[in-house]
Amino acid sequence: MQIYHIPWIYTPVRTVLAIWNQLTKTEIPELAKCSVLMRERGRVEETIHSMQRAGAGSLQVISDFDMTLTRFAHNGRRVPTTHNILINRLLISEDCTQKLKELLNTYYPIEIDPSRSVEEKLPLMVEWWTKVHELLIQQRIRKDLLAQAVKESGTMLRDGYKSFFDRLAEQQIPLLIFSAGVGDVLEEVIRQNQVFHPNVNIISNYMDFDQTGALQAFKGRLIHTFNKREGALSHAAGLRNLQGRPNVLLLGDSLGDLTMADGVSEHQNILTIGFLNDQVEERKESYVNSFDIVLVKDETLDVANAILSYVTSSREKK
Repeated sequence: MQIYHIPWIYTPVRTVLAIWNQLTKTEIPELAKCSVLMRERGRVEETIHSMQRAGAGSLQVISDFDMTLTRFAHNGRRVPTTHNILINRLLISEDCTQKLKELLNTYYPIEIDPSRSVEEKLPLMVEWWTKVHELLIQQRIRKDLLAQAVKESGTMLRDGYKSFFDRLAEQQIPLLIFSAGVGDVLEEVIRQNQVFHPNVNIISNYMDFDQTGALQAFKGRLIHTFNKREGALSHAAGLRNLQGRPNVLLLGDSLGDLTMADGVSEHQNILTIGFLNDQVEERKESYVNSFDIVLVKDETLDVANAILSYVTSSREKK
């Protein structure tokens, strides 16, 4: 009997795995960052390659805003959300400020509690947002002071934001920002950062000002963390520039953000990126099981920018 010797069979398993990973790894080194978690790396890479073959003309980006495009924290301090930017002596009283902080301390732990179901959270989120908006309306916030409040707030977009917004604009890729925050404040933040490009569409809670420029109500249906699916479906028909773009890159920081693409008809690929900013150990499992890519305490847009750079590159389609 003749014996055949196949040398690589004797190679240590670890070495074989290393060689295999080297052969199959994506051309996006940012995915190897220690802050990146993926349940199915192979499927992520396959989706990215499929998007790259289809090109920029088939892509749209859907993103949350607060704690997704904006930083969660800087130098150990929380960065204000669009609602919290309104906590400014120019706009509201000390009494109102205290009441808003009490509401935050009551309801935010509920929003991020992994032991509660979405069904349990829904009425409580409606309750929270409604109480906040009622308080703000009572203050008759002035429209002409919003820009100054944003300027003084210390709000920050994530590192790499300019490359993110500019690349999308240059490639004429629509960016739909879907926010449960305050649309008027959101617009002012991106305007002051000089990235409010024509390809940006926004769905959010917008203020309704009276003839004197004082807040009198909020327009339309309330958008909170866990009802974005309804908003996505109701606005889908009106966003004509998103049609014919079956590939979606979705960015969010809440499990509720995963429904933001539900209004996309006939999608081919949806790649989801979740920013896990807070209560990491308690929520890690649910995020890894829900998002394709999870970024743990990553205050940058490095991964999203690297994916966009690869997908929109002019290299020969593979």
